[in-house]
Amino acid sequence: MNTFTTLIDAHTLSTLLSSEPNRLLVLDCSHELSNPSAGKQVYDAAHIPSSHFISLDDTLSGEKTGKNGRHPLPDRAALVQAMRLLGADDDTQIIAYDNGGGMYAARLWWLMRWLGHNAVAVLDGGLQAWQAAGLPCTDKAPTTPQKGSFSALPPLVSTANYADIKANLMTKRHLLIDARGADRFRGENETLDPIGGHIPGAINHVFRLNLDEKGLFKSPEVLRKAFESLIANRSGADVIMQCGSGVTACHNLLAFEVAGISGAMLYPGSWSEWCAQEGAEIAMGPE
Repeated sequence: MNTFTTLIDAHTLSTLLSSEPNRLLVLDCSHELSNPSAGKQVYDAAHIPSSHFISLDDTLSGEKTGKNGRHPLPDRAALVQAMRLLGADDDTQIIAYDNGGGMYAARLWWLMRWLGHNAVAVLDGGLQAWQAAGLPCTDKAPTTPQKGSFSALPPLVSTANYADIKANLMTKRHLLIDARGADRFRGENETLDPIGGHIPGAINHVFRLNLDEKGLFKSPEVLRKAFESLIANRSGADVIMQCGSGVTACHNLLAFEVAGISGAMLYPGSWSEWCAQEGAEIAMGPE
């Protein structure tokens, strides 16, 4: 089996599920930020055969303190154990999909890379693309997998913390890219966090701009051209991605990789952590 590290299309995934099912672990990451129970309901109604549901809130996030954002990173050991219980080994090809254009699946993609696992990809177009291709869904639960031997390796990705972002206000060493909707970035229509606005100096690139009219990722060439216009002469390592809570920022990180731009960091706490800190500077309006 070829190793997929960014995206996989529906027909290729269908072929692999038929030819090499024991090498695959397909995970449904469906979710709605405003209705946390909706993802499991979507999964229960119709999912890719043999896929398992994985929860953004319960598995792909850690314990909240009120100061570390809405979706803090999970404990590494706990996430490793969760992957073992799903049957993952170190050579398992993991495929993530969702009902939201990849915005939640990209979080799992990034987290697996955070655990040092390279063989992870997102189903391009998600559940909608699978169904549009005429491929079957089921409402039946998959069989309980045999426990795997998945282990954590050195991370393939980098993170920035609150202190790093605060220091960057002065140094401007890194370009901060915010994946939230333009209205939330401007400080308008904020419904998820108690304070609206954005981190000073950040620019806005809404994650949905990475997708075409069919909900598929744009071509590497189109993405690269768009991102190069944003980052000018900077390298990927000069960029920090953020959003509301470290979820949709992963979509921009995935799009960077598709475009062939590597090394960008994630600020996991993102706006929800930043705005919870006493005295944090807040910008309003356009960038």
